[in-house]
Amino acid sequence: MFGVNVERARAAGSRLAEALRGIEPDPFIDPRLYPRASADRETVVMYFLVMVAMDHRLSRPGRPYEGLVDGELYHGADLLYRLGAKKLEEDPDFFTAERLARVTERDVVEWLSAPKPRGGVARPPDPGVRAWLLRDIGVKLAKLYGGEAYRLVAESHGLLRGERGVEGFIDRLKVFRAYQDPVEKKPFLLAKFLERRGILEVRDPWNKEVPVDNHLARIAVRIGAVTLDDEAIEKIAAGVEFTWEEDVLIRTAARMAYKEAARAGGVDPFIMDDMLWLYGRSCCTRERPACIYGCTEECERIGGCRGGKALLEDLCLARADRRYLVNEHVYLNTWYY
Repeated sequence: MFGVNVERARAAGSRLAEALRGIEPDPFIDPRLYPRASADRETVVMYFLVMVAMDHRLSRPGRPYEGLVDGELYHGADLLYRLGAKKLEEDPDFFTAERLARVTERDVVEWLSAPKPRGGVARPPDPGVRAWLLRDIGVKLAKLYGGEAYRLVAESHGLLRGERGVEGFIDRLKVFRAYQDPVEKKPFLLAKFLERRGILEVRDPWNKEVPVDNHLARIAVRIGAVTLDDEAIEKIAAGVEFTWEEDVLIRTAARMAYKEAARAGGVDPFIMDDMLWLYGRSCCTRERPACIYGCTEECERIGGCRGGKALLEDLCLARADRRYLVNEHVYLNTWYY
C-alpha cells in the first residue's frame, strides 16, 4: 500500500536546501512561546518535555484550536506554546515532577483554554488523556530521575540511540506514555528543541530523523515522495479513518522519504523539519495549496515561493492529477502527533 519514491524525495530535498540557504534556524527563544534565553537548563528541558507531550491533535474537524491571549490571536501549536510560556511565567512550579504527578483534567482545561475571537472558549481536545500523560511524566520522572528532567539529557551522553551500554535520549523517552509513538514524532521534536537551545549536543547526528506530523505526511503524498495505491488514495480522499497499522506505515514511509531528502540536500533533518512544517502550514495547506491556487503573502514570507512559483510546484502530483490533491490521512484518536 505504501512505499517511498527515492527520486522524488531527493529532488524535494535539493529544492528545500536552496530555500534554506542564508536562513538562520529558529533558536526557540521567543519569550511569548518558550522559556527566556536566560532560563536555566532544568527549566528549559522540563518545559519542552511537558509542552511536546501536549503537542498533538489540537484542532478537530469543525473545531479549530485558536484563541486570544493578551489580546493577540494564536492558532494551533502557537496557542499551545503561548499558553505554556504564560504558565511558566505565572506558575513555574507547575513544571515540576511533583506538580505534574497530581495534574487533573480540570487543571488541563483551565490551563489550555482561551477565549475565541468571536465569542466562546477554545478548549483542548481530550483533556483527560492529556492529564494522564502529564501525571505519567511526573511519576516516572520522580522515580527514575529524581524529578530532574535534565538527567534525561545528561545520562544519554549526547547519543540519540543507545550504544555500548549507554541508553540514548530517544530510547530513554520511551518510558513515558507521551513519547511511545513508534514513528517517534514527539521524541525527535523534543530533541530538536533541546539541541537548538544548546542543551542537547548530539554526537550521533546520523540517527536524526524528521518528526513527521500531519503537515509533513500531506506534503509527502502530494509530491509523490510517498507512493500510495489507488485504494489508499481513495480512502484519504473520502476521509475514511486509517487503522493504527496503516497510520504507522504511511508516516514511516514519509520519515524514510525525508531522510533521503535531507541527505540529498545536505541538510540537517531537524533544520529540514523547520522548513517542511512552515511549508505545510503556509504553502501546501489543506484547502488551498500554493502550487495550484497561487502564492500567498504568508508563503512568500517563509521562503516557500520564488518568483510567484511554489517551491515544490514542479514536483506536485496534484497539479496533474487531482486525485492527489488530498488532505493528510485521517487518524484522529491519537496522542502521537
